[in-house]
Amino acid sequence: MKQSLSLKLGQQLKMTPQLQQAIRLLQLSALELNQEIQEALDSNPMLEVDEDGRVSESSSDTLEEATATSAENDFREKTDAVAAESTPSAEASSEMDVSEQLSEPMSEDLPVDSNWDDVYPQGAAAADSDSDFDPTSNNSEAETLTDHLLWQLNLTPMAPSDRVVALAIIDSINEDGLLGVALESLIEGVNNARLPDEELIELEDAEAILSRVQQFDPVGVAARDLQECLLLQLDQIDSTTPWLPEARNLLTHHIDLLAAKDFAAMVRATKLNEADLGEVMRLLRTLQPRPGAELNNNEAEYVIPDVVVRKDSDRWLVELNPETLPKVRINDTYAGWINKVRKSDEKDFMRDNLQEARWFLKSLQTRHDTLLKVASKIVEVQREFLDHGPEAMKPLILADIANQVDLHESTISRVTNRKYLATPRGLFELKYFFSSHVGTATGGEVSSTAIRAIIKKLTSDENPRRPLSDSKIAAILKDQNISVARRTVAKYRESLSIPPSNERKQLI
Repeated sequence: MKQSLSLKLGQQLKMTPQLQQAIRLLQLSALELNQEIQEALDSNPMLEVDEDGRVSESSSDTLEEATATSAENDFREKTDAVAAESTPSAEASSEMDVSEQLSEPMSEDLPVDSNWDDVYPQGAAAADSDSDFDPTSNNSEAETLTDHLLWQLNLTPMAPSDRVVALAIIDSINEDGLLGVALESLIEGVNNARLPDEELIELEDAEAILSRVQQFDPVGVAARDLQECLLLQLDQIDSTTPWLPEARNLLTHHIDLLAAKDFAAMVRATKLNEADLGEVMRLLRTLQPRPGAELNNNEAEYVIPDVVVRKDSDRWLVELNPETLPKVRINDTYAGWINKVRKSDEKDFMRDNLQEARWFLKSLQTRHDTLLKVASKIVEVQREFLDHGPEAMKPLILADIANQVDLHESTISRVTNRKYLATPRGLFELKYFFSSHVGTATGGEVSSTAIRAIIKKLTSDENPRRPLSDSKIAAILKDQNISVARRTVAKYRESLSIPPSNERKQLI
């Protein structure tokens, strides 16, 4: 093969570290951004918390001579501590809070060869041994259904052999509070695990132990099916409650008709008129088919909006939430001493950290500008939603906003992910305002979000005795020039967790 030299002209896209940092910050949520800023404060001595809100100014080489000595000594001690962390023999703690160290004055009697930790102990060594205060003592995990049942079992007098069966029953209760396995299978497992000298557990004994567990809170727990669960709850209701015998009779003998919501058959079977049957149904609706749901609910997640929208006269104003804006700046005192430090390694350390701090602040500013630009354009497009509600939502895709703000679609996706907009109509993720479109009979377009809102309104206003079928909803939408197939209506209805018409039927 003959060797030869050739020239090629081409273009190649390379992402600089600054661009990578800006993209990474752009996709962080408000909580993750705060954590990122805290890590930057801990690792970069050039950054500090901006408590008074002033904008960080560029470094200056002309500072007051009166503060020169103290600032230089302060920074040298700090750089020595940070540099020591990067060596294997360093004893300084990596959890040093930079902002606290900057606000705390240095001791004038600090020896030259002293270690930073000797003067400012970190971690557990810094805790006051005489104090009983524990800031994390109240941060306990939420109680689960199993924990709640075990607590009640420990307060119940019971023989050791019975307690083993009770523990097996509690361990087999699912998240809804119902017994997830057959009692016979449960007893078989307990007997297989018994010691040779232990007696077998009989089914009658297991039934008695199960009855004791079923008396625990919440009412209806450890039931083997929905019928038993509801009957256990009726047993706890005051015997003088109106329509209680009729409700118990309906659950005991006509549970299949109740599940099918066949009200005509229930009227014939119970010999009740329609009004009386309605009273019985009202009593049954007070029962909880999933008694364990209340204790197994996840803890509430609180969301802080990134952008706030408010109406001023006839205009919608968009602004960043000041609570989520990072209050961080460059320490001008330290930055101003870069050219006054004599040692080259210290000067390089200071210069590198100053450059990283400037890149970090610039990336933060880029994130805020991009977020505000995208949110403002979304509000401009979806103004009808803010004025009239979800039914006025316009179809919108990422490409539409990307073209209007001159950004790539991937950037719009990062900006709208886990970013929240506070409006007079509620708190929404920015992605909520993007949806596909459906054609209308007149050649226009309507948002799928608007169609869902219409379906939700139609089902909420319907006659409960004659709920709207999917075909009827599709016909109503067609009358509004919205061409939607029945199966599309069913898909939207299921996404809204609205049951089909036969399950929505009820007596008034």
